[in-house]
Amino acid sequence: MFGMVRPCSHRLGESLKAQWMAHLCGLCLALRGDHGQLARVVTNYDGLLLSVLTEAQAERAGGGLRRTAGPCPLRGMRTASVAQGEGARLAAAVSLVLASAKVRDHVADGDGLLARKPVALAARRVAGSWGRAGARTGTAVGFDAGVLVEAVERQFGIEALAGPGTPILTVTEPTETATAAAFAHTALLAGRPGNAVPLAEAGRLFGRLAHLLDAVEDREADAAAGAWNPLTATGTPLTEARRLADDALHGIRLALRETSFTDGKLAHLLLAHELGRSVDRAFGTQSCGHGPEAAFGPPQTPYLPGDPRHDGNPYGGNPHGGNPFGGEPPRPDKRGFWAGCAAALGLCCTCKVCCADEFEGPWSRRRREGCCSNCDCSCCDACECCECCECLSCCDC
Repeated sequence: MFGMVRPCSHRLGESLKAQWMAHLCGLCLALRGDHGQLARVVTNYDGLLLSVLTEAQAERAGGGLRRTAGPCPLRGMRTASVAQGEGARLAAAVSLVLASAKVRDHVADGDGLLARKPVALAARRVAGSWGRAGARTGTAVGFDAGVLVEAVERQFGIEALAGPGTPILTVTEPTETATAAAFAHTALLAGRPGNAVPLAEAGRLFGRLAHLLDAVEDREADAAAGAWNPLTATGTPLTEARRLADDALHGIRLALRETSFTDGKLAHLLLAHELGRSVDRAFGTQSCGHGPEAAFGPPQTPYLPGDPRHDGNPYGGNPHGGNPFGGEPPRPDKRGFWAGCAAALGLCCTCKVCCADEFEGPWSRRRREGCCSNCDCSCCDACECCECCECLSCCDC
């Protein structure tokens, strides 16, 4: 599974954790029910936000929007109440179309095994199948997936022409347009058309954040592999990327204030608070990120000034550049698409995605936390107001 909104389970509390898992499992089962077992590999944390938003606006939160699912290995062979209905299906449709675009992007870049023509041909067929399946499911819930497909096509064209001096927001615009349409449609599914405008704004800024954070996290790996990266291609410095990310995050919080929810606690926690932690994680900070010190200040370190390790390198002064054993520090390379799929299936079959304290991401090979693990990270106490707040007044940080 992938996505930038990955909450720690004990920050959620028992009630919100159960809701979050219900939407995660609901998305997975909607993909399987409509498109078969293979489609479950596109399950992602960000896609389930559409299901969360739909239920949060519905007049009958829970109730008819839930069903009891049978035992699943990812839940330790336990039954569970999972989300169902149009919100879960919209999340599935969008996940399929965007996964199709991601595969096509990997094929265009010739990543790993995709540099071989037979593999690339098979990948294109899978991508095409997912794109058509997403369009069918989108039509079934009244969503025009053509908006997503058109945005994906436009994205390729913009990236081909982008160069130094091109505004980074020109590159992120197609993603913003796609996510704005998806977020706005949750208001229509929930029978709250008045929410469409603020949710479209929240979706547009969410798409901007998704594009920026992906570019920031992949910048070094893309440089090493010679792959295209929006920040590098347009010459956008990290300071500017962080400013845009913070502005987008603030805009999302303001848009949530203008949205009417029946029960918006989970949506608020994920979009107003966990999304902020995603920004801090991508830029290597652990603070709120609104002030210049938080955004661009030195990293937090337990070492006193004057200690050679004070700069954040625990091997400060070491002639081997940070590796006490000599040579360059090891950095895991990304897996190609098919190798990542195989790793994802292995994680699912061994239940590590849910039950492990941490595991290696199937494609990125970054450290991930299991969905049901109990973390004890220091950032969990940053905003206790999420567990009990009834309003959005704490959004101002």
